[in-house]
Amino acid sequence: MTVINPITLPLSTYAARHVRLQVENKIATFTLNRPEKKNPLTFESYAELSNLFRAAAQDDQLGAIVITGEGGNFCSGGDVFEIIAPLLKMNVAERLRFTRMTGDLVKAMRSCGQPIIAAIDGTCVGAGAIIAMASDIRIATPEAKVAFLFNRVGLAGCDMGACAILPRIIGQGRAAELLLTGRTMRAEEAERWGFLNRLCAADTLMGEALKLAHTLTEGPAFANSMTKRMLEMEWAMSVETAVEAEAVAQALCMDTQDFARAFHAFAEKRKPQFEGN
Repeated sequence: MTVINPITLPLSTYAARHVRLQVENKIATFTLNRPEKKNPLTFESYAELSNLFRAAAQDDQLGAIVITGEGGNFCSGGDVFEIIAPLLKMNVAERLRFTRMTGDLVKAMRSCGQPIIAAIDGTCVGAGAIIAMASDIRIATPEAKVAFLFNRVGLAGCDMGACAILPRIIGQGRAAELLLTGRTMRAEEAERWGFLNRLCAADTLMGEALKLAHTLTEGPAFANSMTKRMLEMEWAMSVETAVEAEAVAQALCMDTQDFARAFHAFAEKRKPQFEGN
């Protein structure tokens, strides 16, 4: 029986309606662009972001993703009137479909092989803080403010994987404090706690994020994807299992042409030119 592989279109061909999409030099930039309300999410933008990350995962020409917000803010979470108000009128089954849909965004981000960089300025709260958390690297301005404020609207802090992922970034006690109080974590504290990788001035934020993304695209794409995958998988492994899994992963990377390219470049005293295969 003949197996027909589906044709996957490049991400640049997708017509995004609720998120501004730009693809250039192997870097995709997703911009939340409702600046008049600090870039809140809607039912539609949740779904579109999930679809974009899943499409990106299938684009072999894409090396990195930057997600950011328009107008001096990252994301103010779910839109109060377009999401929270309708939720009050739903039954339990409908609300469960919604919470599974929001969680699917985190699943799409974590299963996407390309490294994801969050470029954060200003407000980064609720689901916005979750998107930042689910990214691989976070760069922010000194004006950034991060809050997992679910308990302030009468909800649990266990939203979209926060209780699983956040403690692994900043530690159990610090995560518990943020999720139980909903308080704001200022940029300097967030950097000190390890939530933010580094801070930079607002006028250099996107430049720094794109510079890092470009550095990642110059690396071995298959190997970088493997690193991200193992960082994800090894959360649930014993050390012994993780060591064995990494042995298999590294052996697979040694079978790539990029591994050979690196050797030949070293022998010839030049910088390797990786091609992702």
